Amino acid sequence: MGTEPGDEPLRVVAVTYSPGEALDGFLSSLSTATRRPLDVVLADNGSTDGAPERAAATHPHVRVLPTGGNIGYGAAANAGLADHRSGWALVANPDIRFEPGAVDELLAVAARWPRAATVGPAIRTPDGQLYPSARDLPELSTGIGHAVFGWVWPSNPWTARYRREREAPRERVAGWLSGSCFLVDAEAFHSVGGFDPGYFMYFEDVDLAARLGRRGWLHVYAPSAVVEHEGGHATRRDPHRMQRVHHTSALRYLARRHPRRVEAPLRLLLRAGLGARMLVSYVSARVGAGARPQRSADELPRARTRRRFRRGTS
Repeated sequence: MGTEPGDEPLRVVAVTYSPGEALDGFLSSLSTATRRPLDVVLADNGSTDGAPERAAATHPHVRVLPTGGNIGYGAAANAGLADHRSGWALVANPDIRFEPGAVDELLAVAARWPRAATVGPAIRTPDGQLYPSARDLPELSTGIGHAVFGWVWPSNPWTARYRREREAPRERVAGWLSGSCFLVDAEAFHSVGGFDPGYFMYFEDVDLAARLGRRGWLHVYAPSAVVEHEGGHATRRDPHRMQRVHHTSALRYLARRHPRRVEAPLRLLLRAGLGARMLVSYVSARVGAGARPQRSADELPRARTRRRFRRGTS
């Protein structure tokens, strides 16, 4: 499980929606990130800039898979993995940049964790911050504190607990890993039906991790592999819509965690609270942006040095 012959192409799925020049950087850095042959599927949600088609014409290992429209991130990723039923695959946003050897390092970490369903790298922002991409599953206590205080008090204890920001970067099990870039075991992925297409964007990775976790699978953070994520493309295009989608997805996830009839008042409170926060985010970019990363990516080289002494066990 999770092992493949080295000469088989690694499936890479990137969901595209007019990615522009970012796609060129994605593909060029991907070529230095692994020695494996690649099978790159651009699950395209209706690009109008021609970038996916140009990439496919330039790179023989890249192909475009039209999804029929802007069907959302999870549904498009499902389409890209529909015919890939076993072994590892890489799911990544097209604005990711890989450090040399990063994908091979993810595969090496995966080999050490036989029950890993996903393995995620350290994600650096363009300004050098370490994005908190390996978090605990959100619970009501940490979720409410993070949502209410994260934008004004980024170091608050609820956000720190949820995002595990007070820990040194190390190879460990997480509650969930950012869907912007992770290695996924295709057999495990399909065993739970893949991403829930009911999430247009946001929380589809949290929901997937929760469902896999209930089946006994693990999610492993691998800071010895490093990528950079520009991010924010969808938000910049239509910030109000993305805020609405983000809060709607949060409500879908939390309401499903509390489905009983007796919890109906709680679901109403969640709807009211998230609705109020969404309205505030429309007029406050600071609220919409949420809590800023609290850790510098300068710690990553030390994390690489430590990993031989502090590897987790499965």
